Amino acid sequence: MSQADRPSLRRWLWIVGLAVLIVVAFVALAPGGRDESDAVTAEGLTSVPRSWTPTPTGPVTSTWRPSGSPSATPTWRPSATPTAATPSAAAPEPAVSPALATLATLPVKGRAPKTGYDRELFGSAWTDDVTVQFGRNGCDTRNDILKRDLIDLSLVPATRDCTVRTGTLNDPYTGRTIFFQRGADTSAAVQIDHIVALSDAWQKGAQQLDEQTRRNLANDPRNLQAVDGPTNQGKGDSDAASWLPPNRAYRCTYVSRQIEVKAAYGLWVTPEERDAMTRVLSEC
Repeated sequence: MSQADRPSLRRWLWIVGLAVLIVVAFVALAPGGRDESDAVTAEGLTSVPRSWTPTPTGPVTSTWRPSGSPSATPTWRPSATPTAATPSAAAPEPAVSPALATLATLPVKGRAPKTGYDRELFGSAWTDDVTVQFGRNGCDTRNDILKRDLIDLSLVPATRDCTVRTGTLNDPYTGRTIFFQRGADTSAAVQIDHIVALSDAWQKGAQQLDEQTRRNLANDPRNLQAVDGPTNQGKGDSDAASWLPPNRAYRCTYVSRQIEVKAAYGLWVTPEERDAMTRVLSEC
């Protein structure tokens, strides 16, 4: 190389070197270049630059994971969103009373004619010749029922403790308290009612009963109740469709006893009677 060419070569090398320095500096300062903030930590995790802001990478999911249960993935519902109510178990149906259940077994027919009815067809009044409770105990049925239903009794001497002389009745038909005294003018204050009147029974099946069974029906304590005399007279031979005790608190018992007697002796009820009994018992 000649002496004249040396300055040109040095100038060329200086230009190339300067260009290299410029390129190196540009690479070092360009975005994404490494600096101290890109250094790997001791745990091997890349630290996040202080100026970095996370960029959403997709829509926010609706799956919620409770803290401490990384594997659980229950579906999250906003607190303001009501969940469907779980239907409760159906309420049990109210139990049918025994009297209503028995009523459902009674035949339902129209009232038969009263033709042929006579009180004597049910035996002589208050006979002891029966096979029901208190039967053949030596006392007549009327006094048996007075002794059962009255309190504070006194008995007539020399009657083997059969005849009631005085007593007090808490009358179920009226709710009144009645003093009873035996006598021609006073005994009727307390009478013995047939819960199922004998005439009514005759028209609803008792015609087909034999004489002994009819005697039992007329003297069965289940069918008898000591009551206020005038109230009993007002009842007559009515059934539940046309007469109920004035004392409403006793009606459930009264109707239940009628049903018990009719079931025991194979008697029927009319449609109106059945409906009246059902109404009473449904309110018990």
